[in-house]
Amino acid sequence: MDDIEIPRYFLCPISLQIMKDPVTTVTGITYDRESIEQWLATASPSENAVCPVTKQPLARTADLTPNHMLRRLIQAWCTTNALDRIPTPKSPLHRSILLKLIRELKKSDQRDSFLHVNALKKLDELAGETKNHQLMAEAGVPKAVALFVLRCVKEGRFLGLEEALRVLQRTWAPTSENKRLMEDNLDFVKAMWWVLGSDLENAVKTHAAVVLKSVLEVASLGLKERLEFDFFTQMVKLLRANTISQQGVRAVLHVLIETCPCGRNRTKIVEAGAVLDLIEMELCSPEKKTTELIFCLLALLCSCADGRQQLLKHAGGIAMVAKRLLRVSATVDDRALCIIVDCAILRHTGGGYGDVEGGGGVEALHGAASGLRGLFEEESERDFEVAFEFLEQFALYTGVSVN
Repeated sequence: MDDIEIPRYFLCPISLQIMKDPVTTVTGITYDRESIEQWLATASPSENAVCPVTKQPLARTADLTPNHMLRRLIQAWCTTNALDRIPTPKSPLHRSILLKLIRELKKSDQRDSFLHVNALKKLDELAGETKNHQLMAEAGVPKAVALFVLRCVKEGRFLGLEEALRVLQRTWAPTSENKRLMEDNLDFVKAMWWVLGSDLENAVKTHAAVVLKSVLEVASLGLKERLEFDFFTQMVKLLRANTISQQGVRAVLHVLIETCPCGRNRTKIVEAGAVLDLIEMELCSPEKKTTELIFCLLALLCSCADGRQQLLKHAGGIAMVAKRLLRVSATVDDRALCIIVDCAILRHTGGGYGDVEGGGGVEALHGAASGLRGLFEEESERDFEVAFEFLEQFALYTGVSVN
C-alpha cells in the first residue's frame, strides 16, 4: 500500500483516508460519510457547523448526497491495484420508507395481519441499528406502534406483539408528541399491566416492563394517582416470582419508584408486600444497579410508618441495610442512611425493637459502626460525613455507645 500512489480525490479531506462511502455536501465538497457526520455532530446545537474545506456554514441537518460515481471509481481502482474492495454501503434510511410501513401498520382490518407482521419485522430490523432511532422517532414510529399494541391487547391478538414492544422499547423518546399521547393514557398502562400478568413469554414481559417504565416517566401525577391496588400487586408479584430478566426486574423497580410520589401509592406498594420481597431480593446479592434501585425504593417506602414497620418485622432487614453501607456505592450509602434515620425515629418514638434485636440487627449496626470509626482518620470528606451521621443515628437507634 505504501508503494501505491492514491489519487488525491479518493481521500477524505477530514480523515485523509480512502473514502468508503463518499457523500457530497451542499458546499460541493465530498467527504467520507462517517467523517462528515462526526464533524457535524460536534457543532453546537444552536449554531451551524462550518465546511472544513470552504469554511462556509453547513447545517447540522444538511443533506449528504451519495457520490455513486466516485464510489465506483474507488472500488474499480482498489480491484485494479489488488486491494481489498470497498463494499457498497447500505442506502441510508429514508423517511418515506418509514411512512409506508406506518401506513401498513395502521390498517385495522384483521385480514391485514400478514401486512402488520411484515411491517413490524422490517421496523424491528431497522430499529436494531442505533443510527436509525432518531429518524424513526421523528417519523412517528413510536406513536404508531403504541397504538398498534393497544389495539392488539383490546382485541386479544398476540401476533406481532413481541416485535411491536421491542420496536417501541428501542425507538421511544420523551418527545412532546409522545408525552401528549401517554401522559394521561391509562388504557395503555393497563395494556402493559395485562401483558405482564399474562402467560406470554418472559421476553415479551421484559419488553413490556421497559416500555411501561418509559411511559410512567412522562405520565401525569393524575394518572399515577388512578392506579389500582391490583396494579401494584402485579408488579410486586413479578419481583417475587423472579421469572423475568434482570433488565425486566430493574424496569419494574423503576415503575414502582416512579409511582411513589403519590403517598397512597406508597401505602399500596407496602400493602402488596413489597418491603419483605425487596429485602429477600437484596439478600440474594443482585447486581449493583439492582441493589441501588432496591435501596431507592426501600427508602421511599420507609418514609411511611407501615413501610418502616415491615422492615423492622423482617429478622434480617436492618442487618442487611447496615451491611451494605460503604460496600456498594454512594447511592446505596445515601438511601441506607435515610432508611436508618427513618427507623431510628420510629424506635425513638416507641416503635418496635424486639424483632431487630432478635434478627441480629443491633449486632450488624454495631459492627458497621465500629468499622466506620476508622474513616474519621481518612481525608475523604464524603466518607467522614457518612460515618459521622451513621454513628449518630446508631446511638439514637440502639441506645448503645460506640465510643
